[in-house]
Amino acid sequence: MRHEAELARSCTKLSLHEAVHNILYRHEEDIIKQENGCNLFQGSWVFDNTYPLYDASNCPFVSSDWNCHARPDKDYLKYKWKPDGCDLPSFNGADFLQRCRGKKIMFVGDSLSNNQWQSLTCMLHTAVPNSKYTSSKRGQLSTFSLPEYGISIMPFTTHFFVDLVTENVGRVLKLDSISAGNQWLGVDILIFNSYHWWLHEGKLQPWDYIQVGDTLSKDMDRMAAYKIGLTTWAKWVDSNINPLKTRVFFQGISATHYHGIDWNQPKVNNCRGQTKPIDGSNYPGNHYPGEAVLKSVLGSVKKPVSLLDIALLTQLRKDGHPSQYSGTGFVCSHWCLAGVPDSWNQLLYTILTQK
Repeated sequence: MRHEAELARSCTKLSLHEAVHNILYRHEEDIIKQENGCNLFQGSWVFDNTYPLYDASNCPFVSSDWNCHARPDKDYLKYKWKPDGCDLPSFNGADFLQRCRGKKIMFVGDSLSNNQWQSLTCMLHTAVPNSKYTSSKRGQLSTFSLPEYGISIMPFTTHFFVDLVTENVGRVLKLDSISAGNQWLGVDILIFNSYHWWLHEGKLQPWDYIQVGDTLSKDMDRMAAYKIGLTTWAKWVDSNINPLKTRVFFQGISATHYHGIDWNQPKVNNCRGQTKPIDGSNYPGNHYPGEAVLKSVLGSVKKPVSLLDIALLTQLRKDGHPSQYSGTGFVCSHWCLAGVPDSWNQLLYTILTQK
């Protein structure tokens, strides 16, 4: 019993030193590293015949948008993320469940949070296929539970964290207001994500006005809006999170592949027909403008927040999207399952199990 208690603590609890001094994330150069100084997020994709980590056709939680079963090529399933200076530990679902026994894990964000949630549920279900599970949905919240382990894993759908409300003038995005935060309380591990929806324009733009304080605007610089919204979220974290009880992660910015010029293939329009990752550890295109904004805000948070810096590893995977094999149209922003999001959960597992 003592051993299990120690494992459970390691899933969620920071040491008092970490909580007081906020060592998990401060500056870009101090990004999460293993004890040997290895940067977990700088690396390349290597072919591995032991992959994938699960068979999506045997996982009842994968949506038709992401199972990619109709793709004629299968090599995209066979790549694993390899940091330049070390090897990631293999994902051990049984160990994860023991460490996180009795815990609640919540992914808070848009469909990419759901992408990661579905990946994790498949990885755990594959590890304990005979363990009974329950699955339910209520409003913005879905819940996958394994009663044998007392663990619940939930995606909470929100595109911005801050409030998007309908008023007399229309749909208003309120950059300095969060009303959903009460539903994030009492959770042991929170993994936040927000970026793509801040960039939508035209018919895909979900607001009519942006509000800051008492000022309404038809629009504003999107990165300025993103920074204000993230700063509101950061204040919520500082006001509501006890780091001795809750661990907080930010998923980072996931790449899209709609313009081949970004990876030095100017004649390629999108991810259609891409069957291999980009070789090596360098992406020829630019950083996303949101990366600097996100890291700036995370550097100002007083409470510990761990960044899963998935930008580079997703930029290198132009082959990992459903493309025309999505159940809801052509997609180069979400990811096939099994596939790239499995590496995000392997990184999550690695960080949770670090001493």
